[in-house]
Amino acid sequence: MTEKSPAHRHPPGVVMADEHTPLIATVVVAEPRQRYQHHYVRRLCTTAICACLFAFFTTFVVLVCLDPDDGSSYFPGPPSGPAHSTAQTGPNFSHQDLLGVLFETPSAEKAEDWSRYYTAGPHLAGQNFSQARWTQERWIEWGVPSDIVSYDVYLNYPVNHSLSVLSREEKDSNAQDASWKVDFEASLEEDILDEDPTSGSADRIPTFHGYSASGNVTGSFVWVNYGTYQDFEDLRKANVSLAGKIAIARYGGIFRGLKIKRAQELGMVGAVLYSDPGDDGEIREENGYKTYPEGPARNPSSVQRGSAQFLSVRPGDPTTPGYPSKPGAPRAPVDAAIPSIPSIPISYADALPILKALNGHGPSADDFNQYWTRNLGLKYKGIEYNIGPSPDNVVINLYNEQSYVTTPLWNVIGIVNGTIPNEVVVIGNHRDAWIAGGAGDPNSGSAVLNEVVRSVGAALAAGWTPLRTIVFASWDGEEYSLIGSTEWVEEYLPWLTDAAVAYVNVDVGVRSANFDAAAAPLLHRVLREVVAAIPSPNQTVPGQTVGDLWSGKIRPMGSGSDFTAFQDFAGIPSLDFGFGGYGPKDAVYHYHSNYDSFYWMENFGDPGFEYHKAMARILGRTVAELSNRPIIRFDATDYADALAGYIDKIDAKLAAATSSAEPDIATMSEEEIFALRSSGLPSGDEAEEVRPRGSPADVAEALAHLRFLTANLRIETQRLDALGPLGRRHP
Repeated sequence: MTEKSPAHRHPPGVVMADEHTPLIATVVVAEPRQRYQHHYVRRLCTTAICACLFAFFTTFVVLVCLDPDDGSSYFPGPPSGPAHSTAQTGPNFSHQDLLGVLFETPSAEKAEDWSRYYTAGPHLAGQNFSQARWTQERWIEWGVPSDIVSYDVYLNYPVNHSLSVLSREEKDSNAQDASWKVDFEASLEEDILDEDPTSGSADRIPTFHGYSASGNVTGSFVWVNYGTYQDFEDLRKANVSLAGKIAIARYGGIFRGLKIKRAQELGMVGAVLYSDPGDDGEIREENGYKTYPEGPARNPSSVQRGSAQFLSVRPGDPTTPGYPSKPGAPRAPVDAAIPSIPSIPISYADALPILKALNGHGPSADDFNQYWTRNLGLKYKGIEYNIGPSPDNVVINLYNEQSYVTTPLWNVIGIVNGTIPNEVVVIGNHRDAWIAGGAGDPNSGSAVLNEVVRSVGAALAAGWTPLRTIVFASWDGEEYSLIGSTEWVEEYLPWLTDAAVAYVNVDVGVRSANFDAAAAPLLHRVLREVVAAIPSPNQTVPGQTVGDLWSGKIRPMGSGSDFTAFQDFAGIPSLDFGFGGYGPKDAVYHYHSNYDSFYWMENFGDPGFEYHKAMARILGRTVAELSNRPIIRFDATDYADALAGYIDKIDAKLAAATSSAEPDIATMSEEEIFALRSSGLPSGDEAEEVRPRGSPADVAEALAHLRFLTANLRIETQRLDALGPLGRRHP
């Protein structure tokens, strides 16, 4: 038989017949024989049909009389919560039995064990095969057949880097042979802490940006605030010189790759990114809180690593846009997808001497608008937040050496086949991290996923078979550019678009006690009902659920984690959740830093790992609701309401864009603030290359039409709701 093309293959373990399925027997044509008379054939067929109907009716009556489950658990209705600590076996394993197993099996102690394993050493993308193999072995041990699926992808690894502030006497500034002296050399690594073993790991990973360009550049430098589109526009309007300079930007607001991209477009030659403690809220050293490990505030040497790829241009392997990175696949140029200027991340301890060198040079943040003066967290350290540029005799030397290679990465794919042949639910978490630790990102999610796989294995052993096929995925390469998940979706796109019901993502499963979620509107109802059934680890009032303590806010799906290819490319309703929200008194989370460690998690993030257990229960129940109900509790009314809300937000943004009044950012959320600051049309020469797609009148007309469609959708869904589940036709 001819091998199926990659575009039409199903993942290993999924057995489905399609147009590529070969004949399994040869049809033998018999010799002609005398036909029966017509009336005899008709009488014979009538007798056979009556016998079949009688047998079917008798069997149905017997089954109804013998089955103690009246089937009500499979019809949409409020879930009654876990009713059993142990499950029945055999064909009478009910939905409530399943919920009981998925509630009782997860263990805080087991989750702690999995967290300790994953965070014991470095596991960069393409350098974690032992963890992939270990994960596969555990899943098989728990009863879920699993394979390792590899892709050959384009990645960079750090070789060497340095960052120095250089100066020379002003009187020598015009002399070609005047010598420069080093005023400051950045450490470019976190301090080793006696309390935190991960911070001193012999094979800890250097600070670097994924897909950063190699280079050795020297030049004056400019503080560009958050580096949003509008920040750069403010600088241009103020006639601040940018070309040939090095950008100093604080993290936050927009993806780091977009900061570097805009700096590159404006002729800047390098970028340095740091974390300003002003963005940490109340929990700051300035406010009297001790820094990690003695207290909950940010350690001054903490560095945020991360990808600099232009994710909005080309997620996944940048050399294989739209198709999987299999051996022998053609490779595309990457010029438009990754930076051409070098960049490095630094701590705020390393940023202090650089920012101090700008004191008194150029305009200050106070000379700009309110977006420049918010969350300035280093004034107490003597930083005046001048913009610059630095004088000609004070420059930065940025050296960055990266090794680019094509190397394998490894997804672990576990499959539980269901009884419905063409409906699938995918559950995923990424395994790779920028650091040796990763207790929050991503391995709190890895520990949670393991507990759910173990729980599903227990249900399978007790006799359960899901209605829909469940695919569990431990992705590799998420941190660089969502690579493992994107390549897998690209390989199985036809099958996924036809069969996938939903994708559920757990990235940072736990980093605080505050539940947070983003979801496609179709999954809002499922999400609310699930969290309303799971007890909260924080029982301030007996019987409190996670839903009781949750704000109830469901964010729209954006990008930045493994749901992106499913939601945006394959059009599959997706959900991303975890205890990842920030409360005013929560310890600062050291995102992508060596201090995102097992020690931080067991002392600050989730002491006792009870929130890991709660998250495993939430994910497990979500799996049950999506895989085991004949009618999934999708709610199209939620979809109509969400669309209406999106339209209102677009209206508000259009009004703000055409208004001369400055909005009051004190009343706005972080998302709303940066949505305003990260948008804009190119000006000047660039305006000739990128033209608006329509006038304000065109946009208003399109919105009016969308409102009409949304209203009709709401009316239609209300009509269907009135019919009830038994009044609808279902495939």
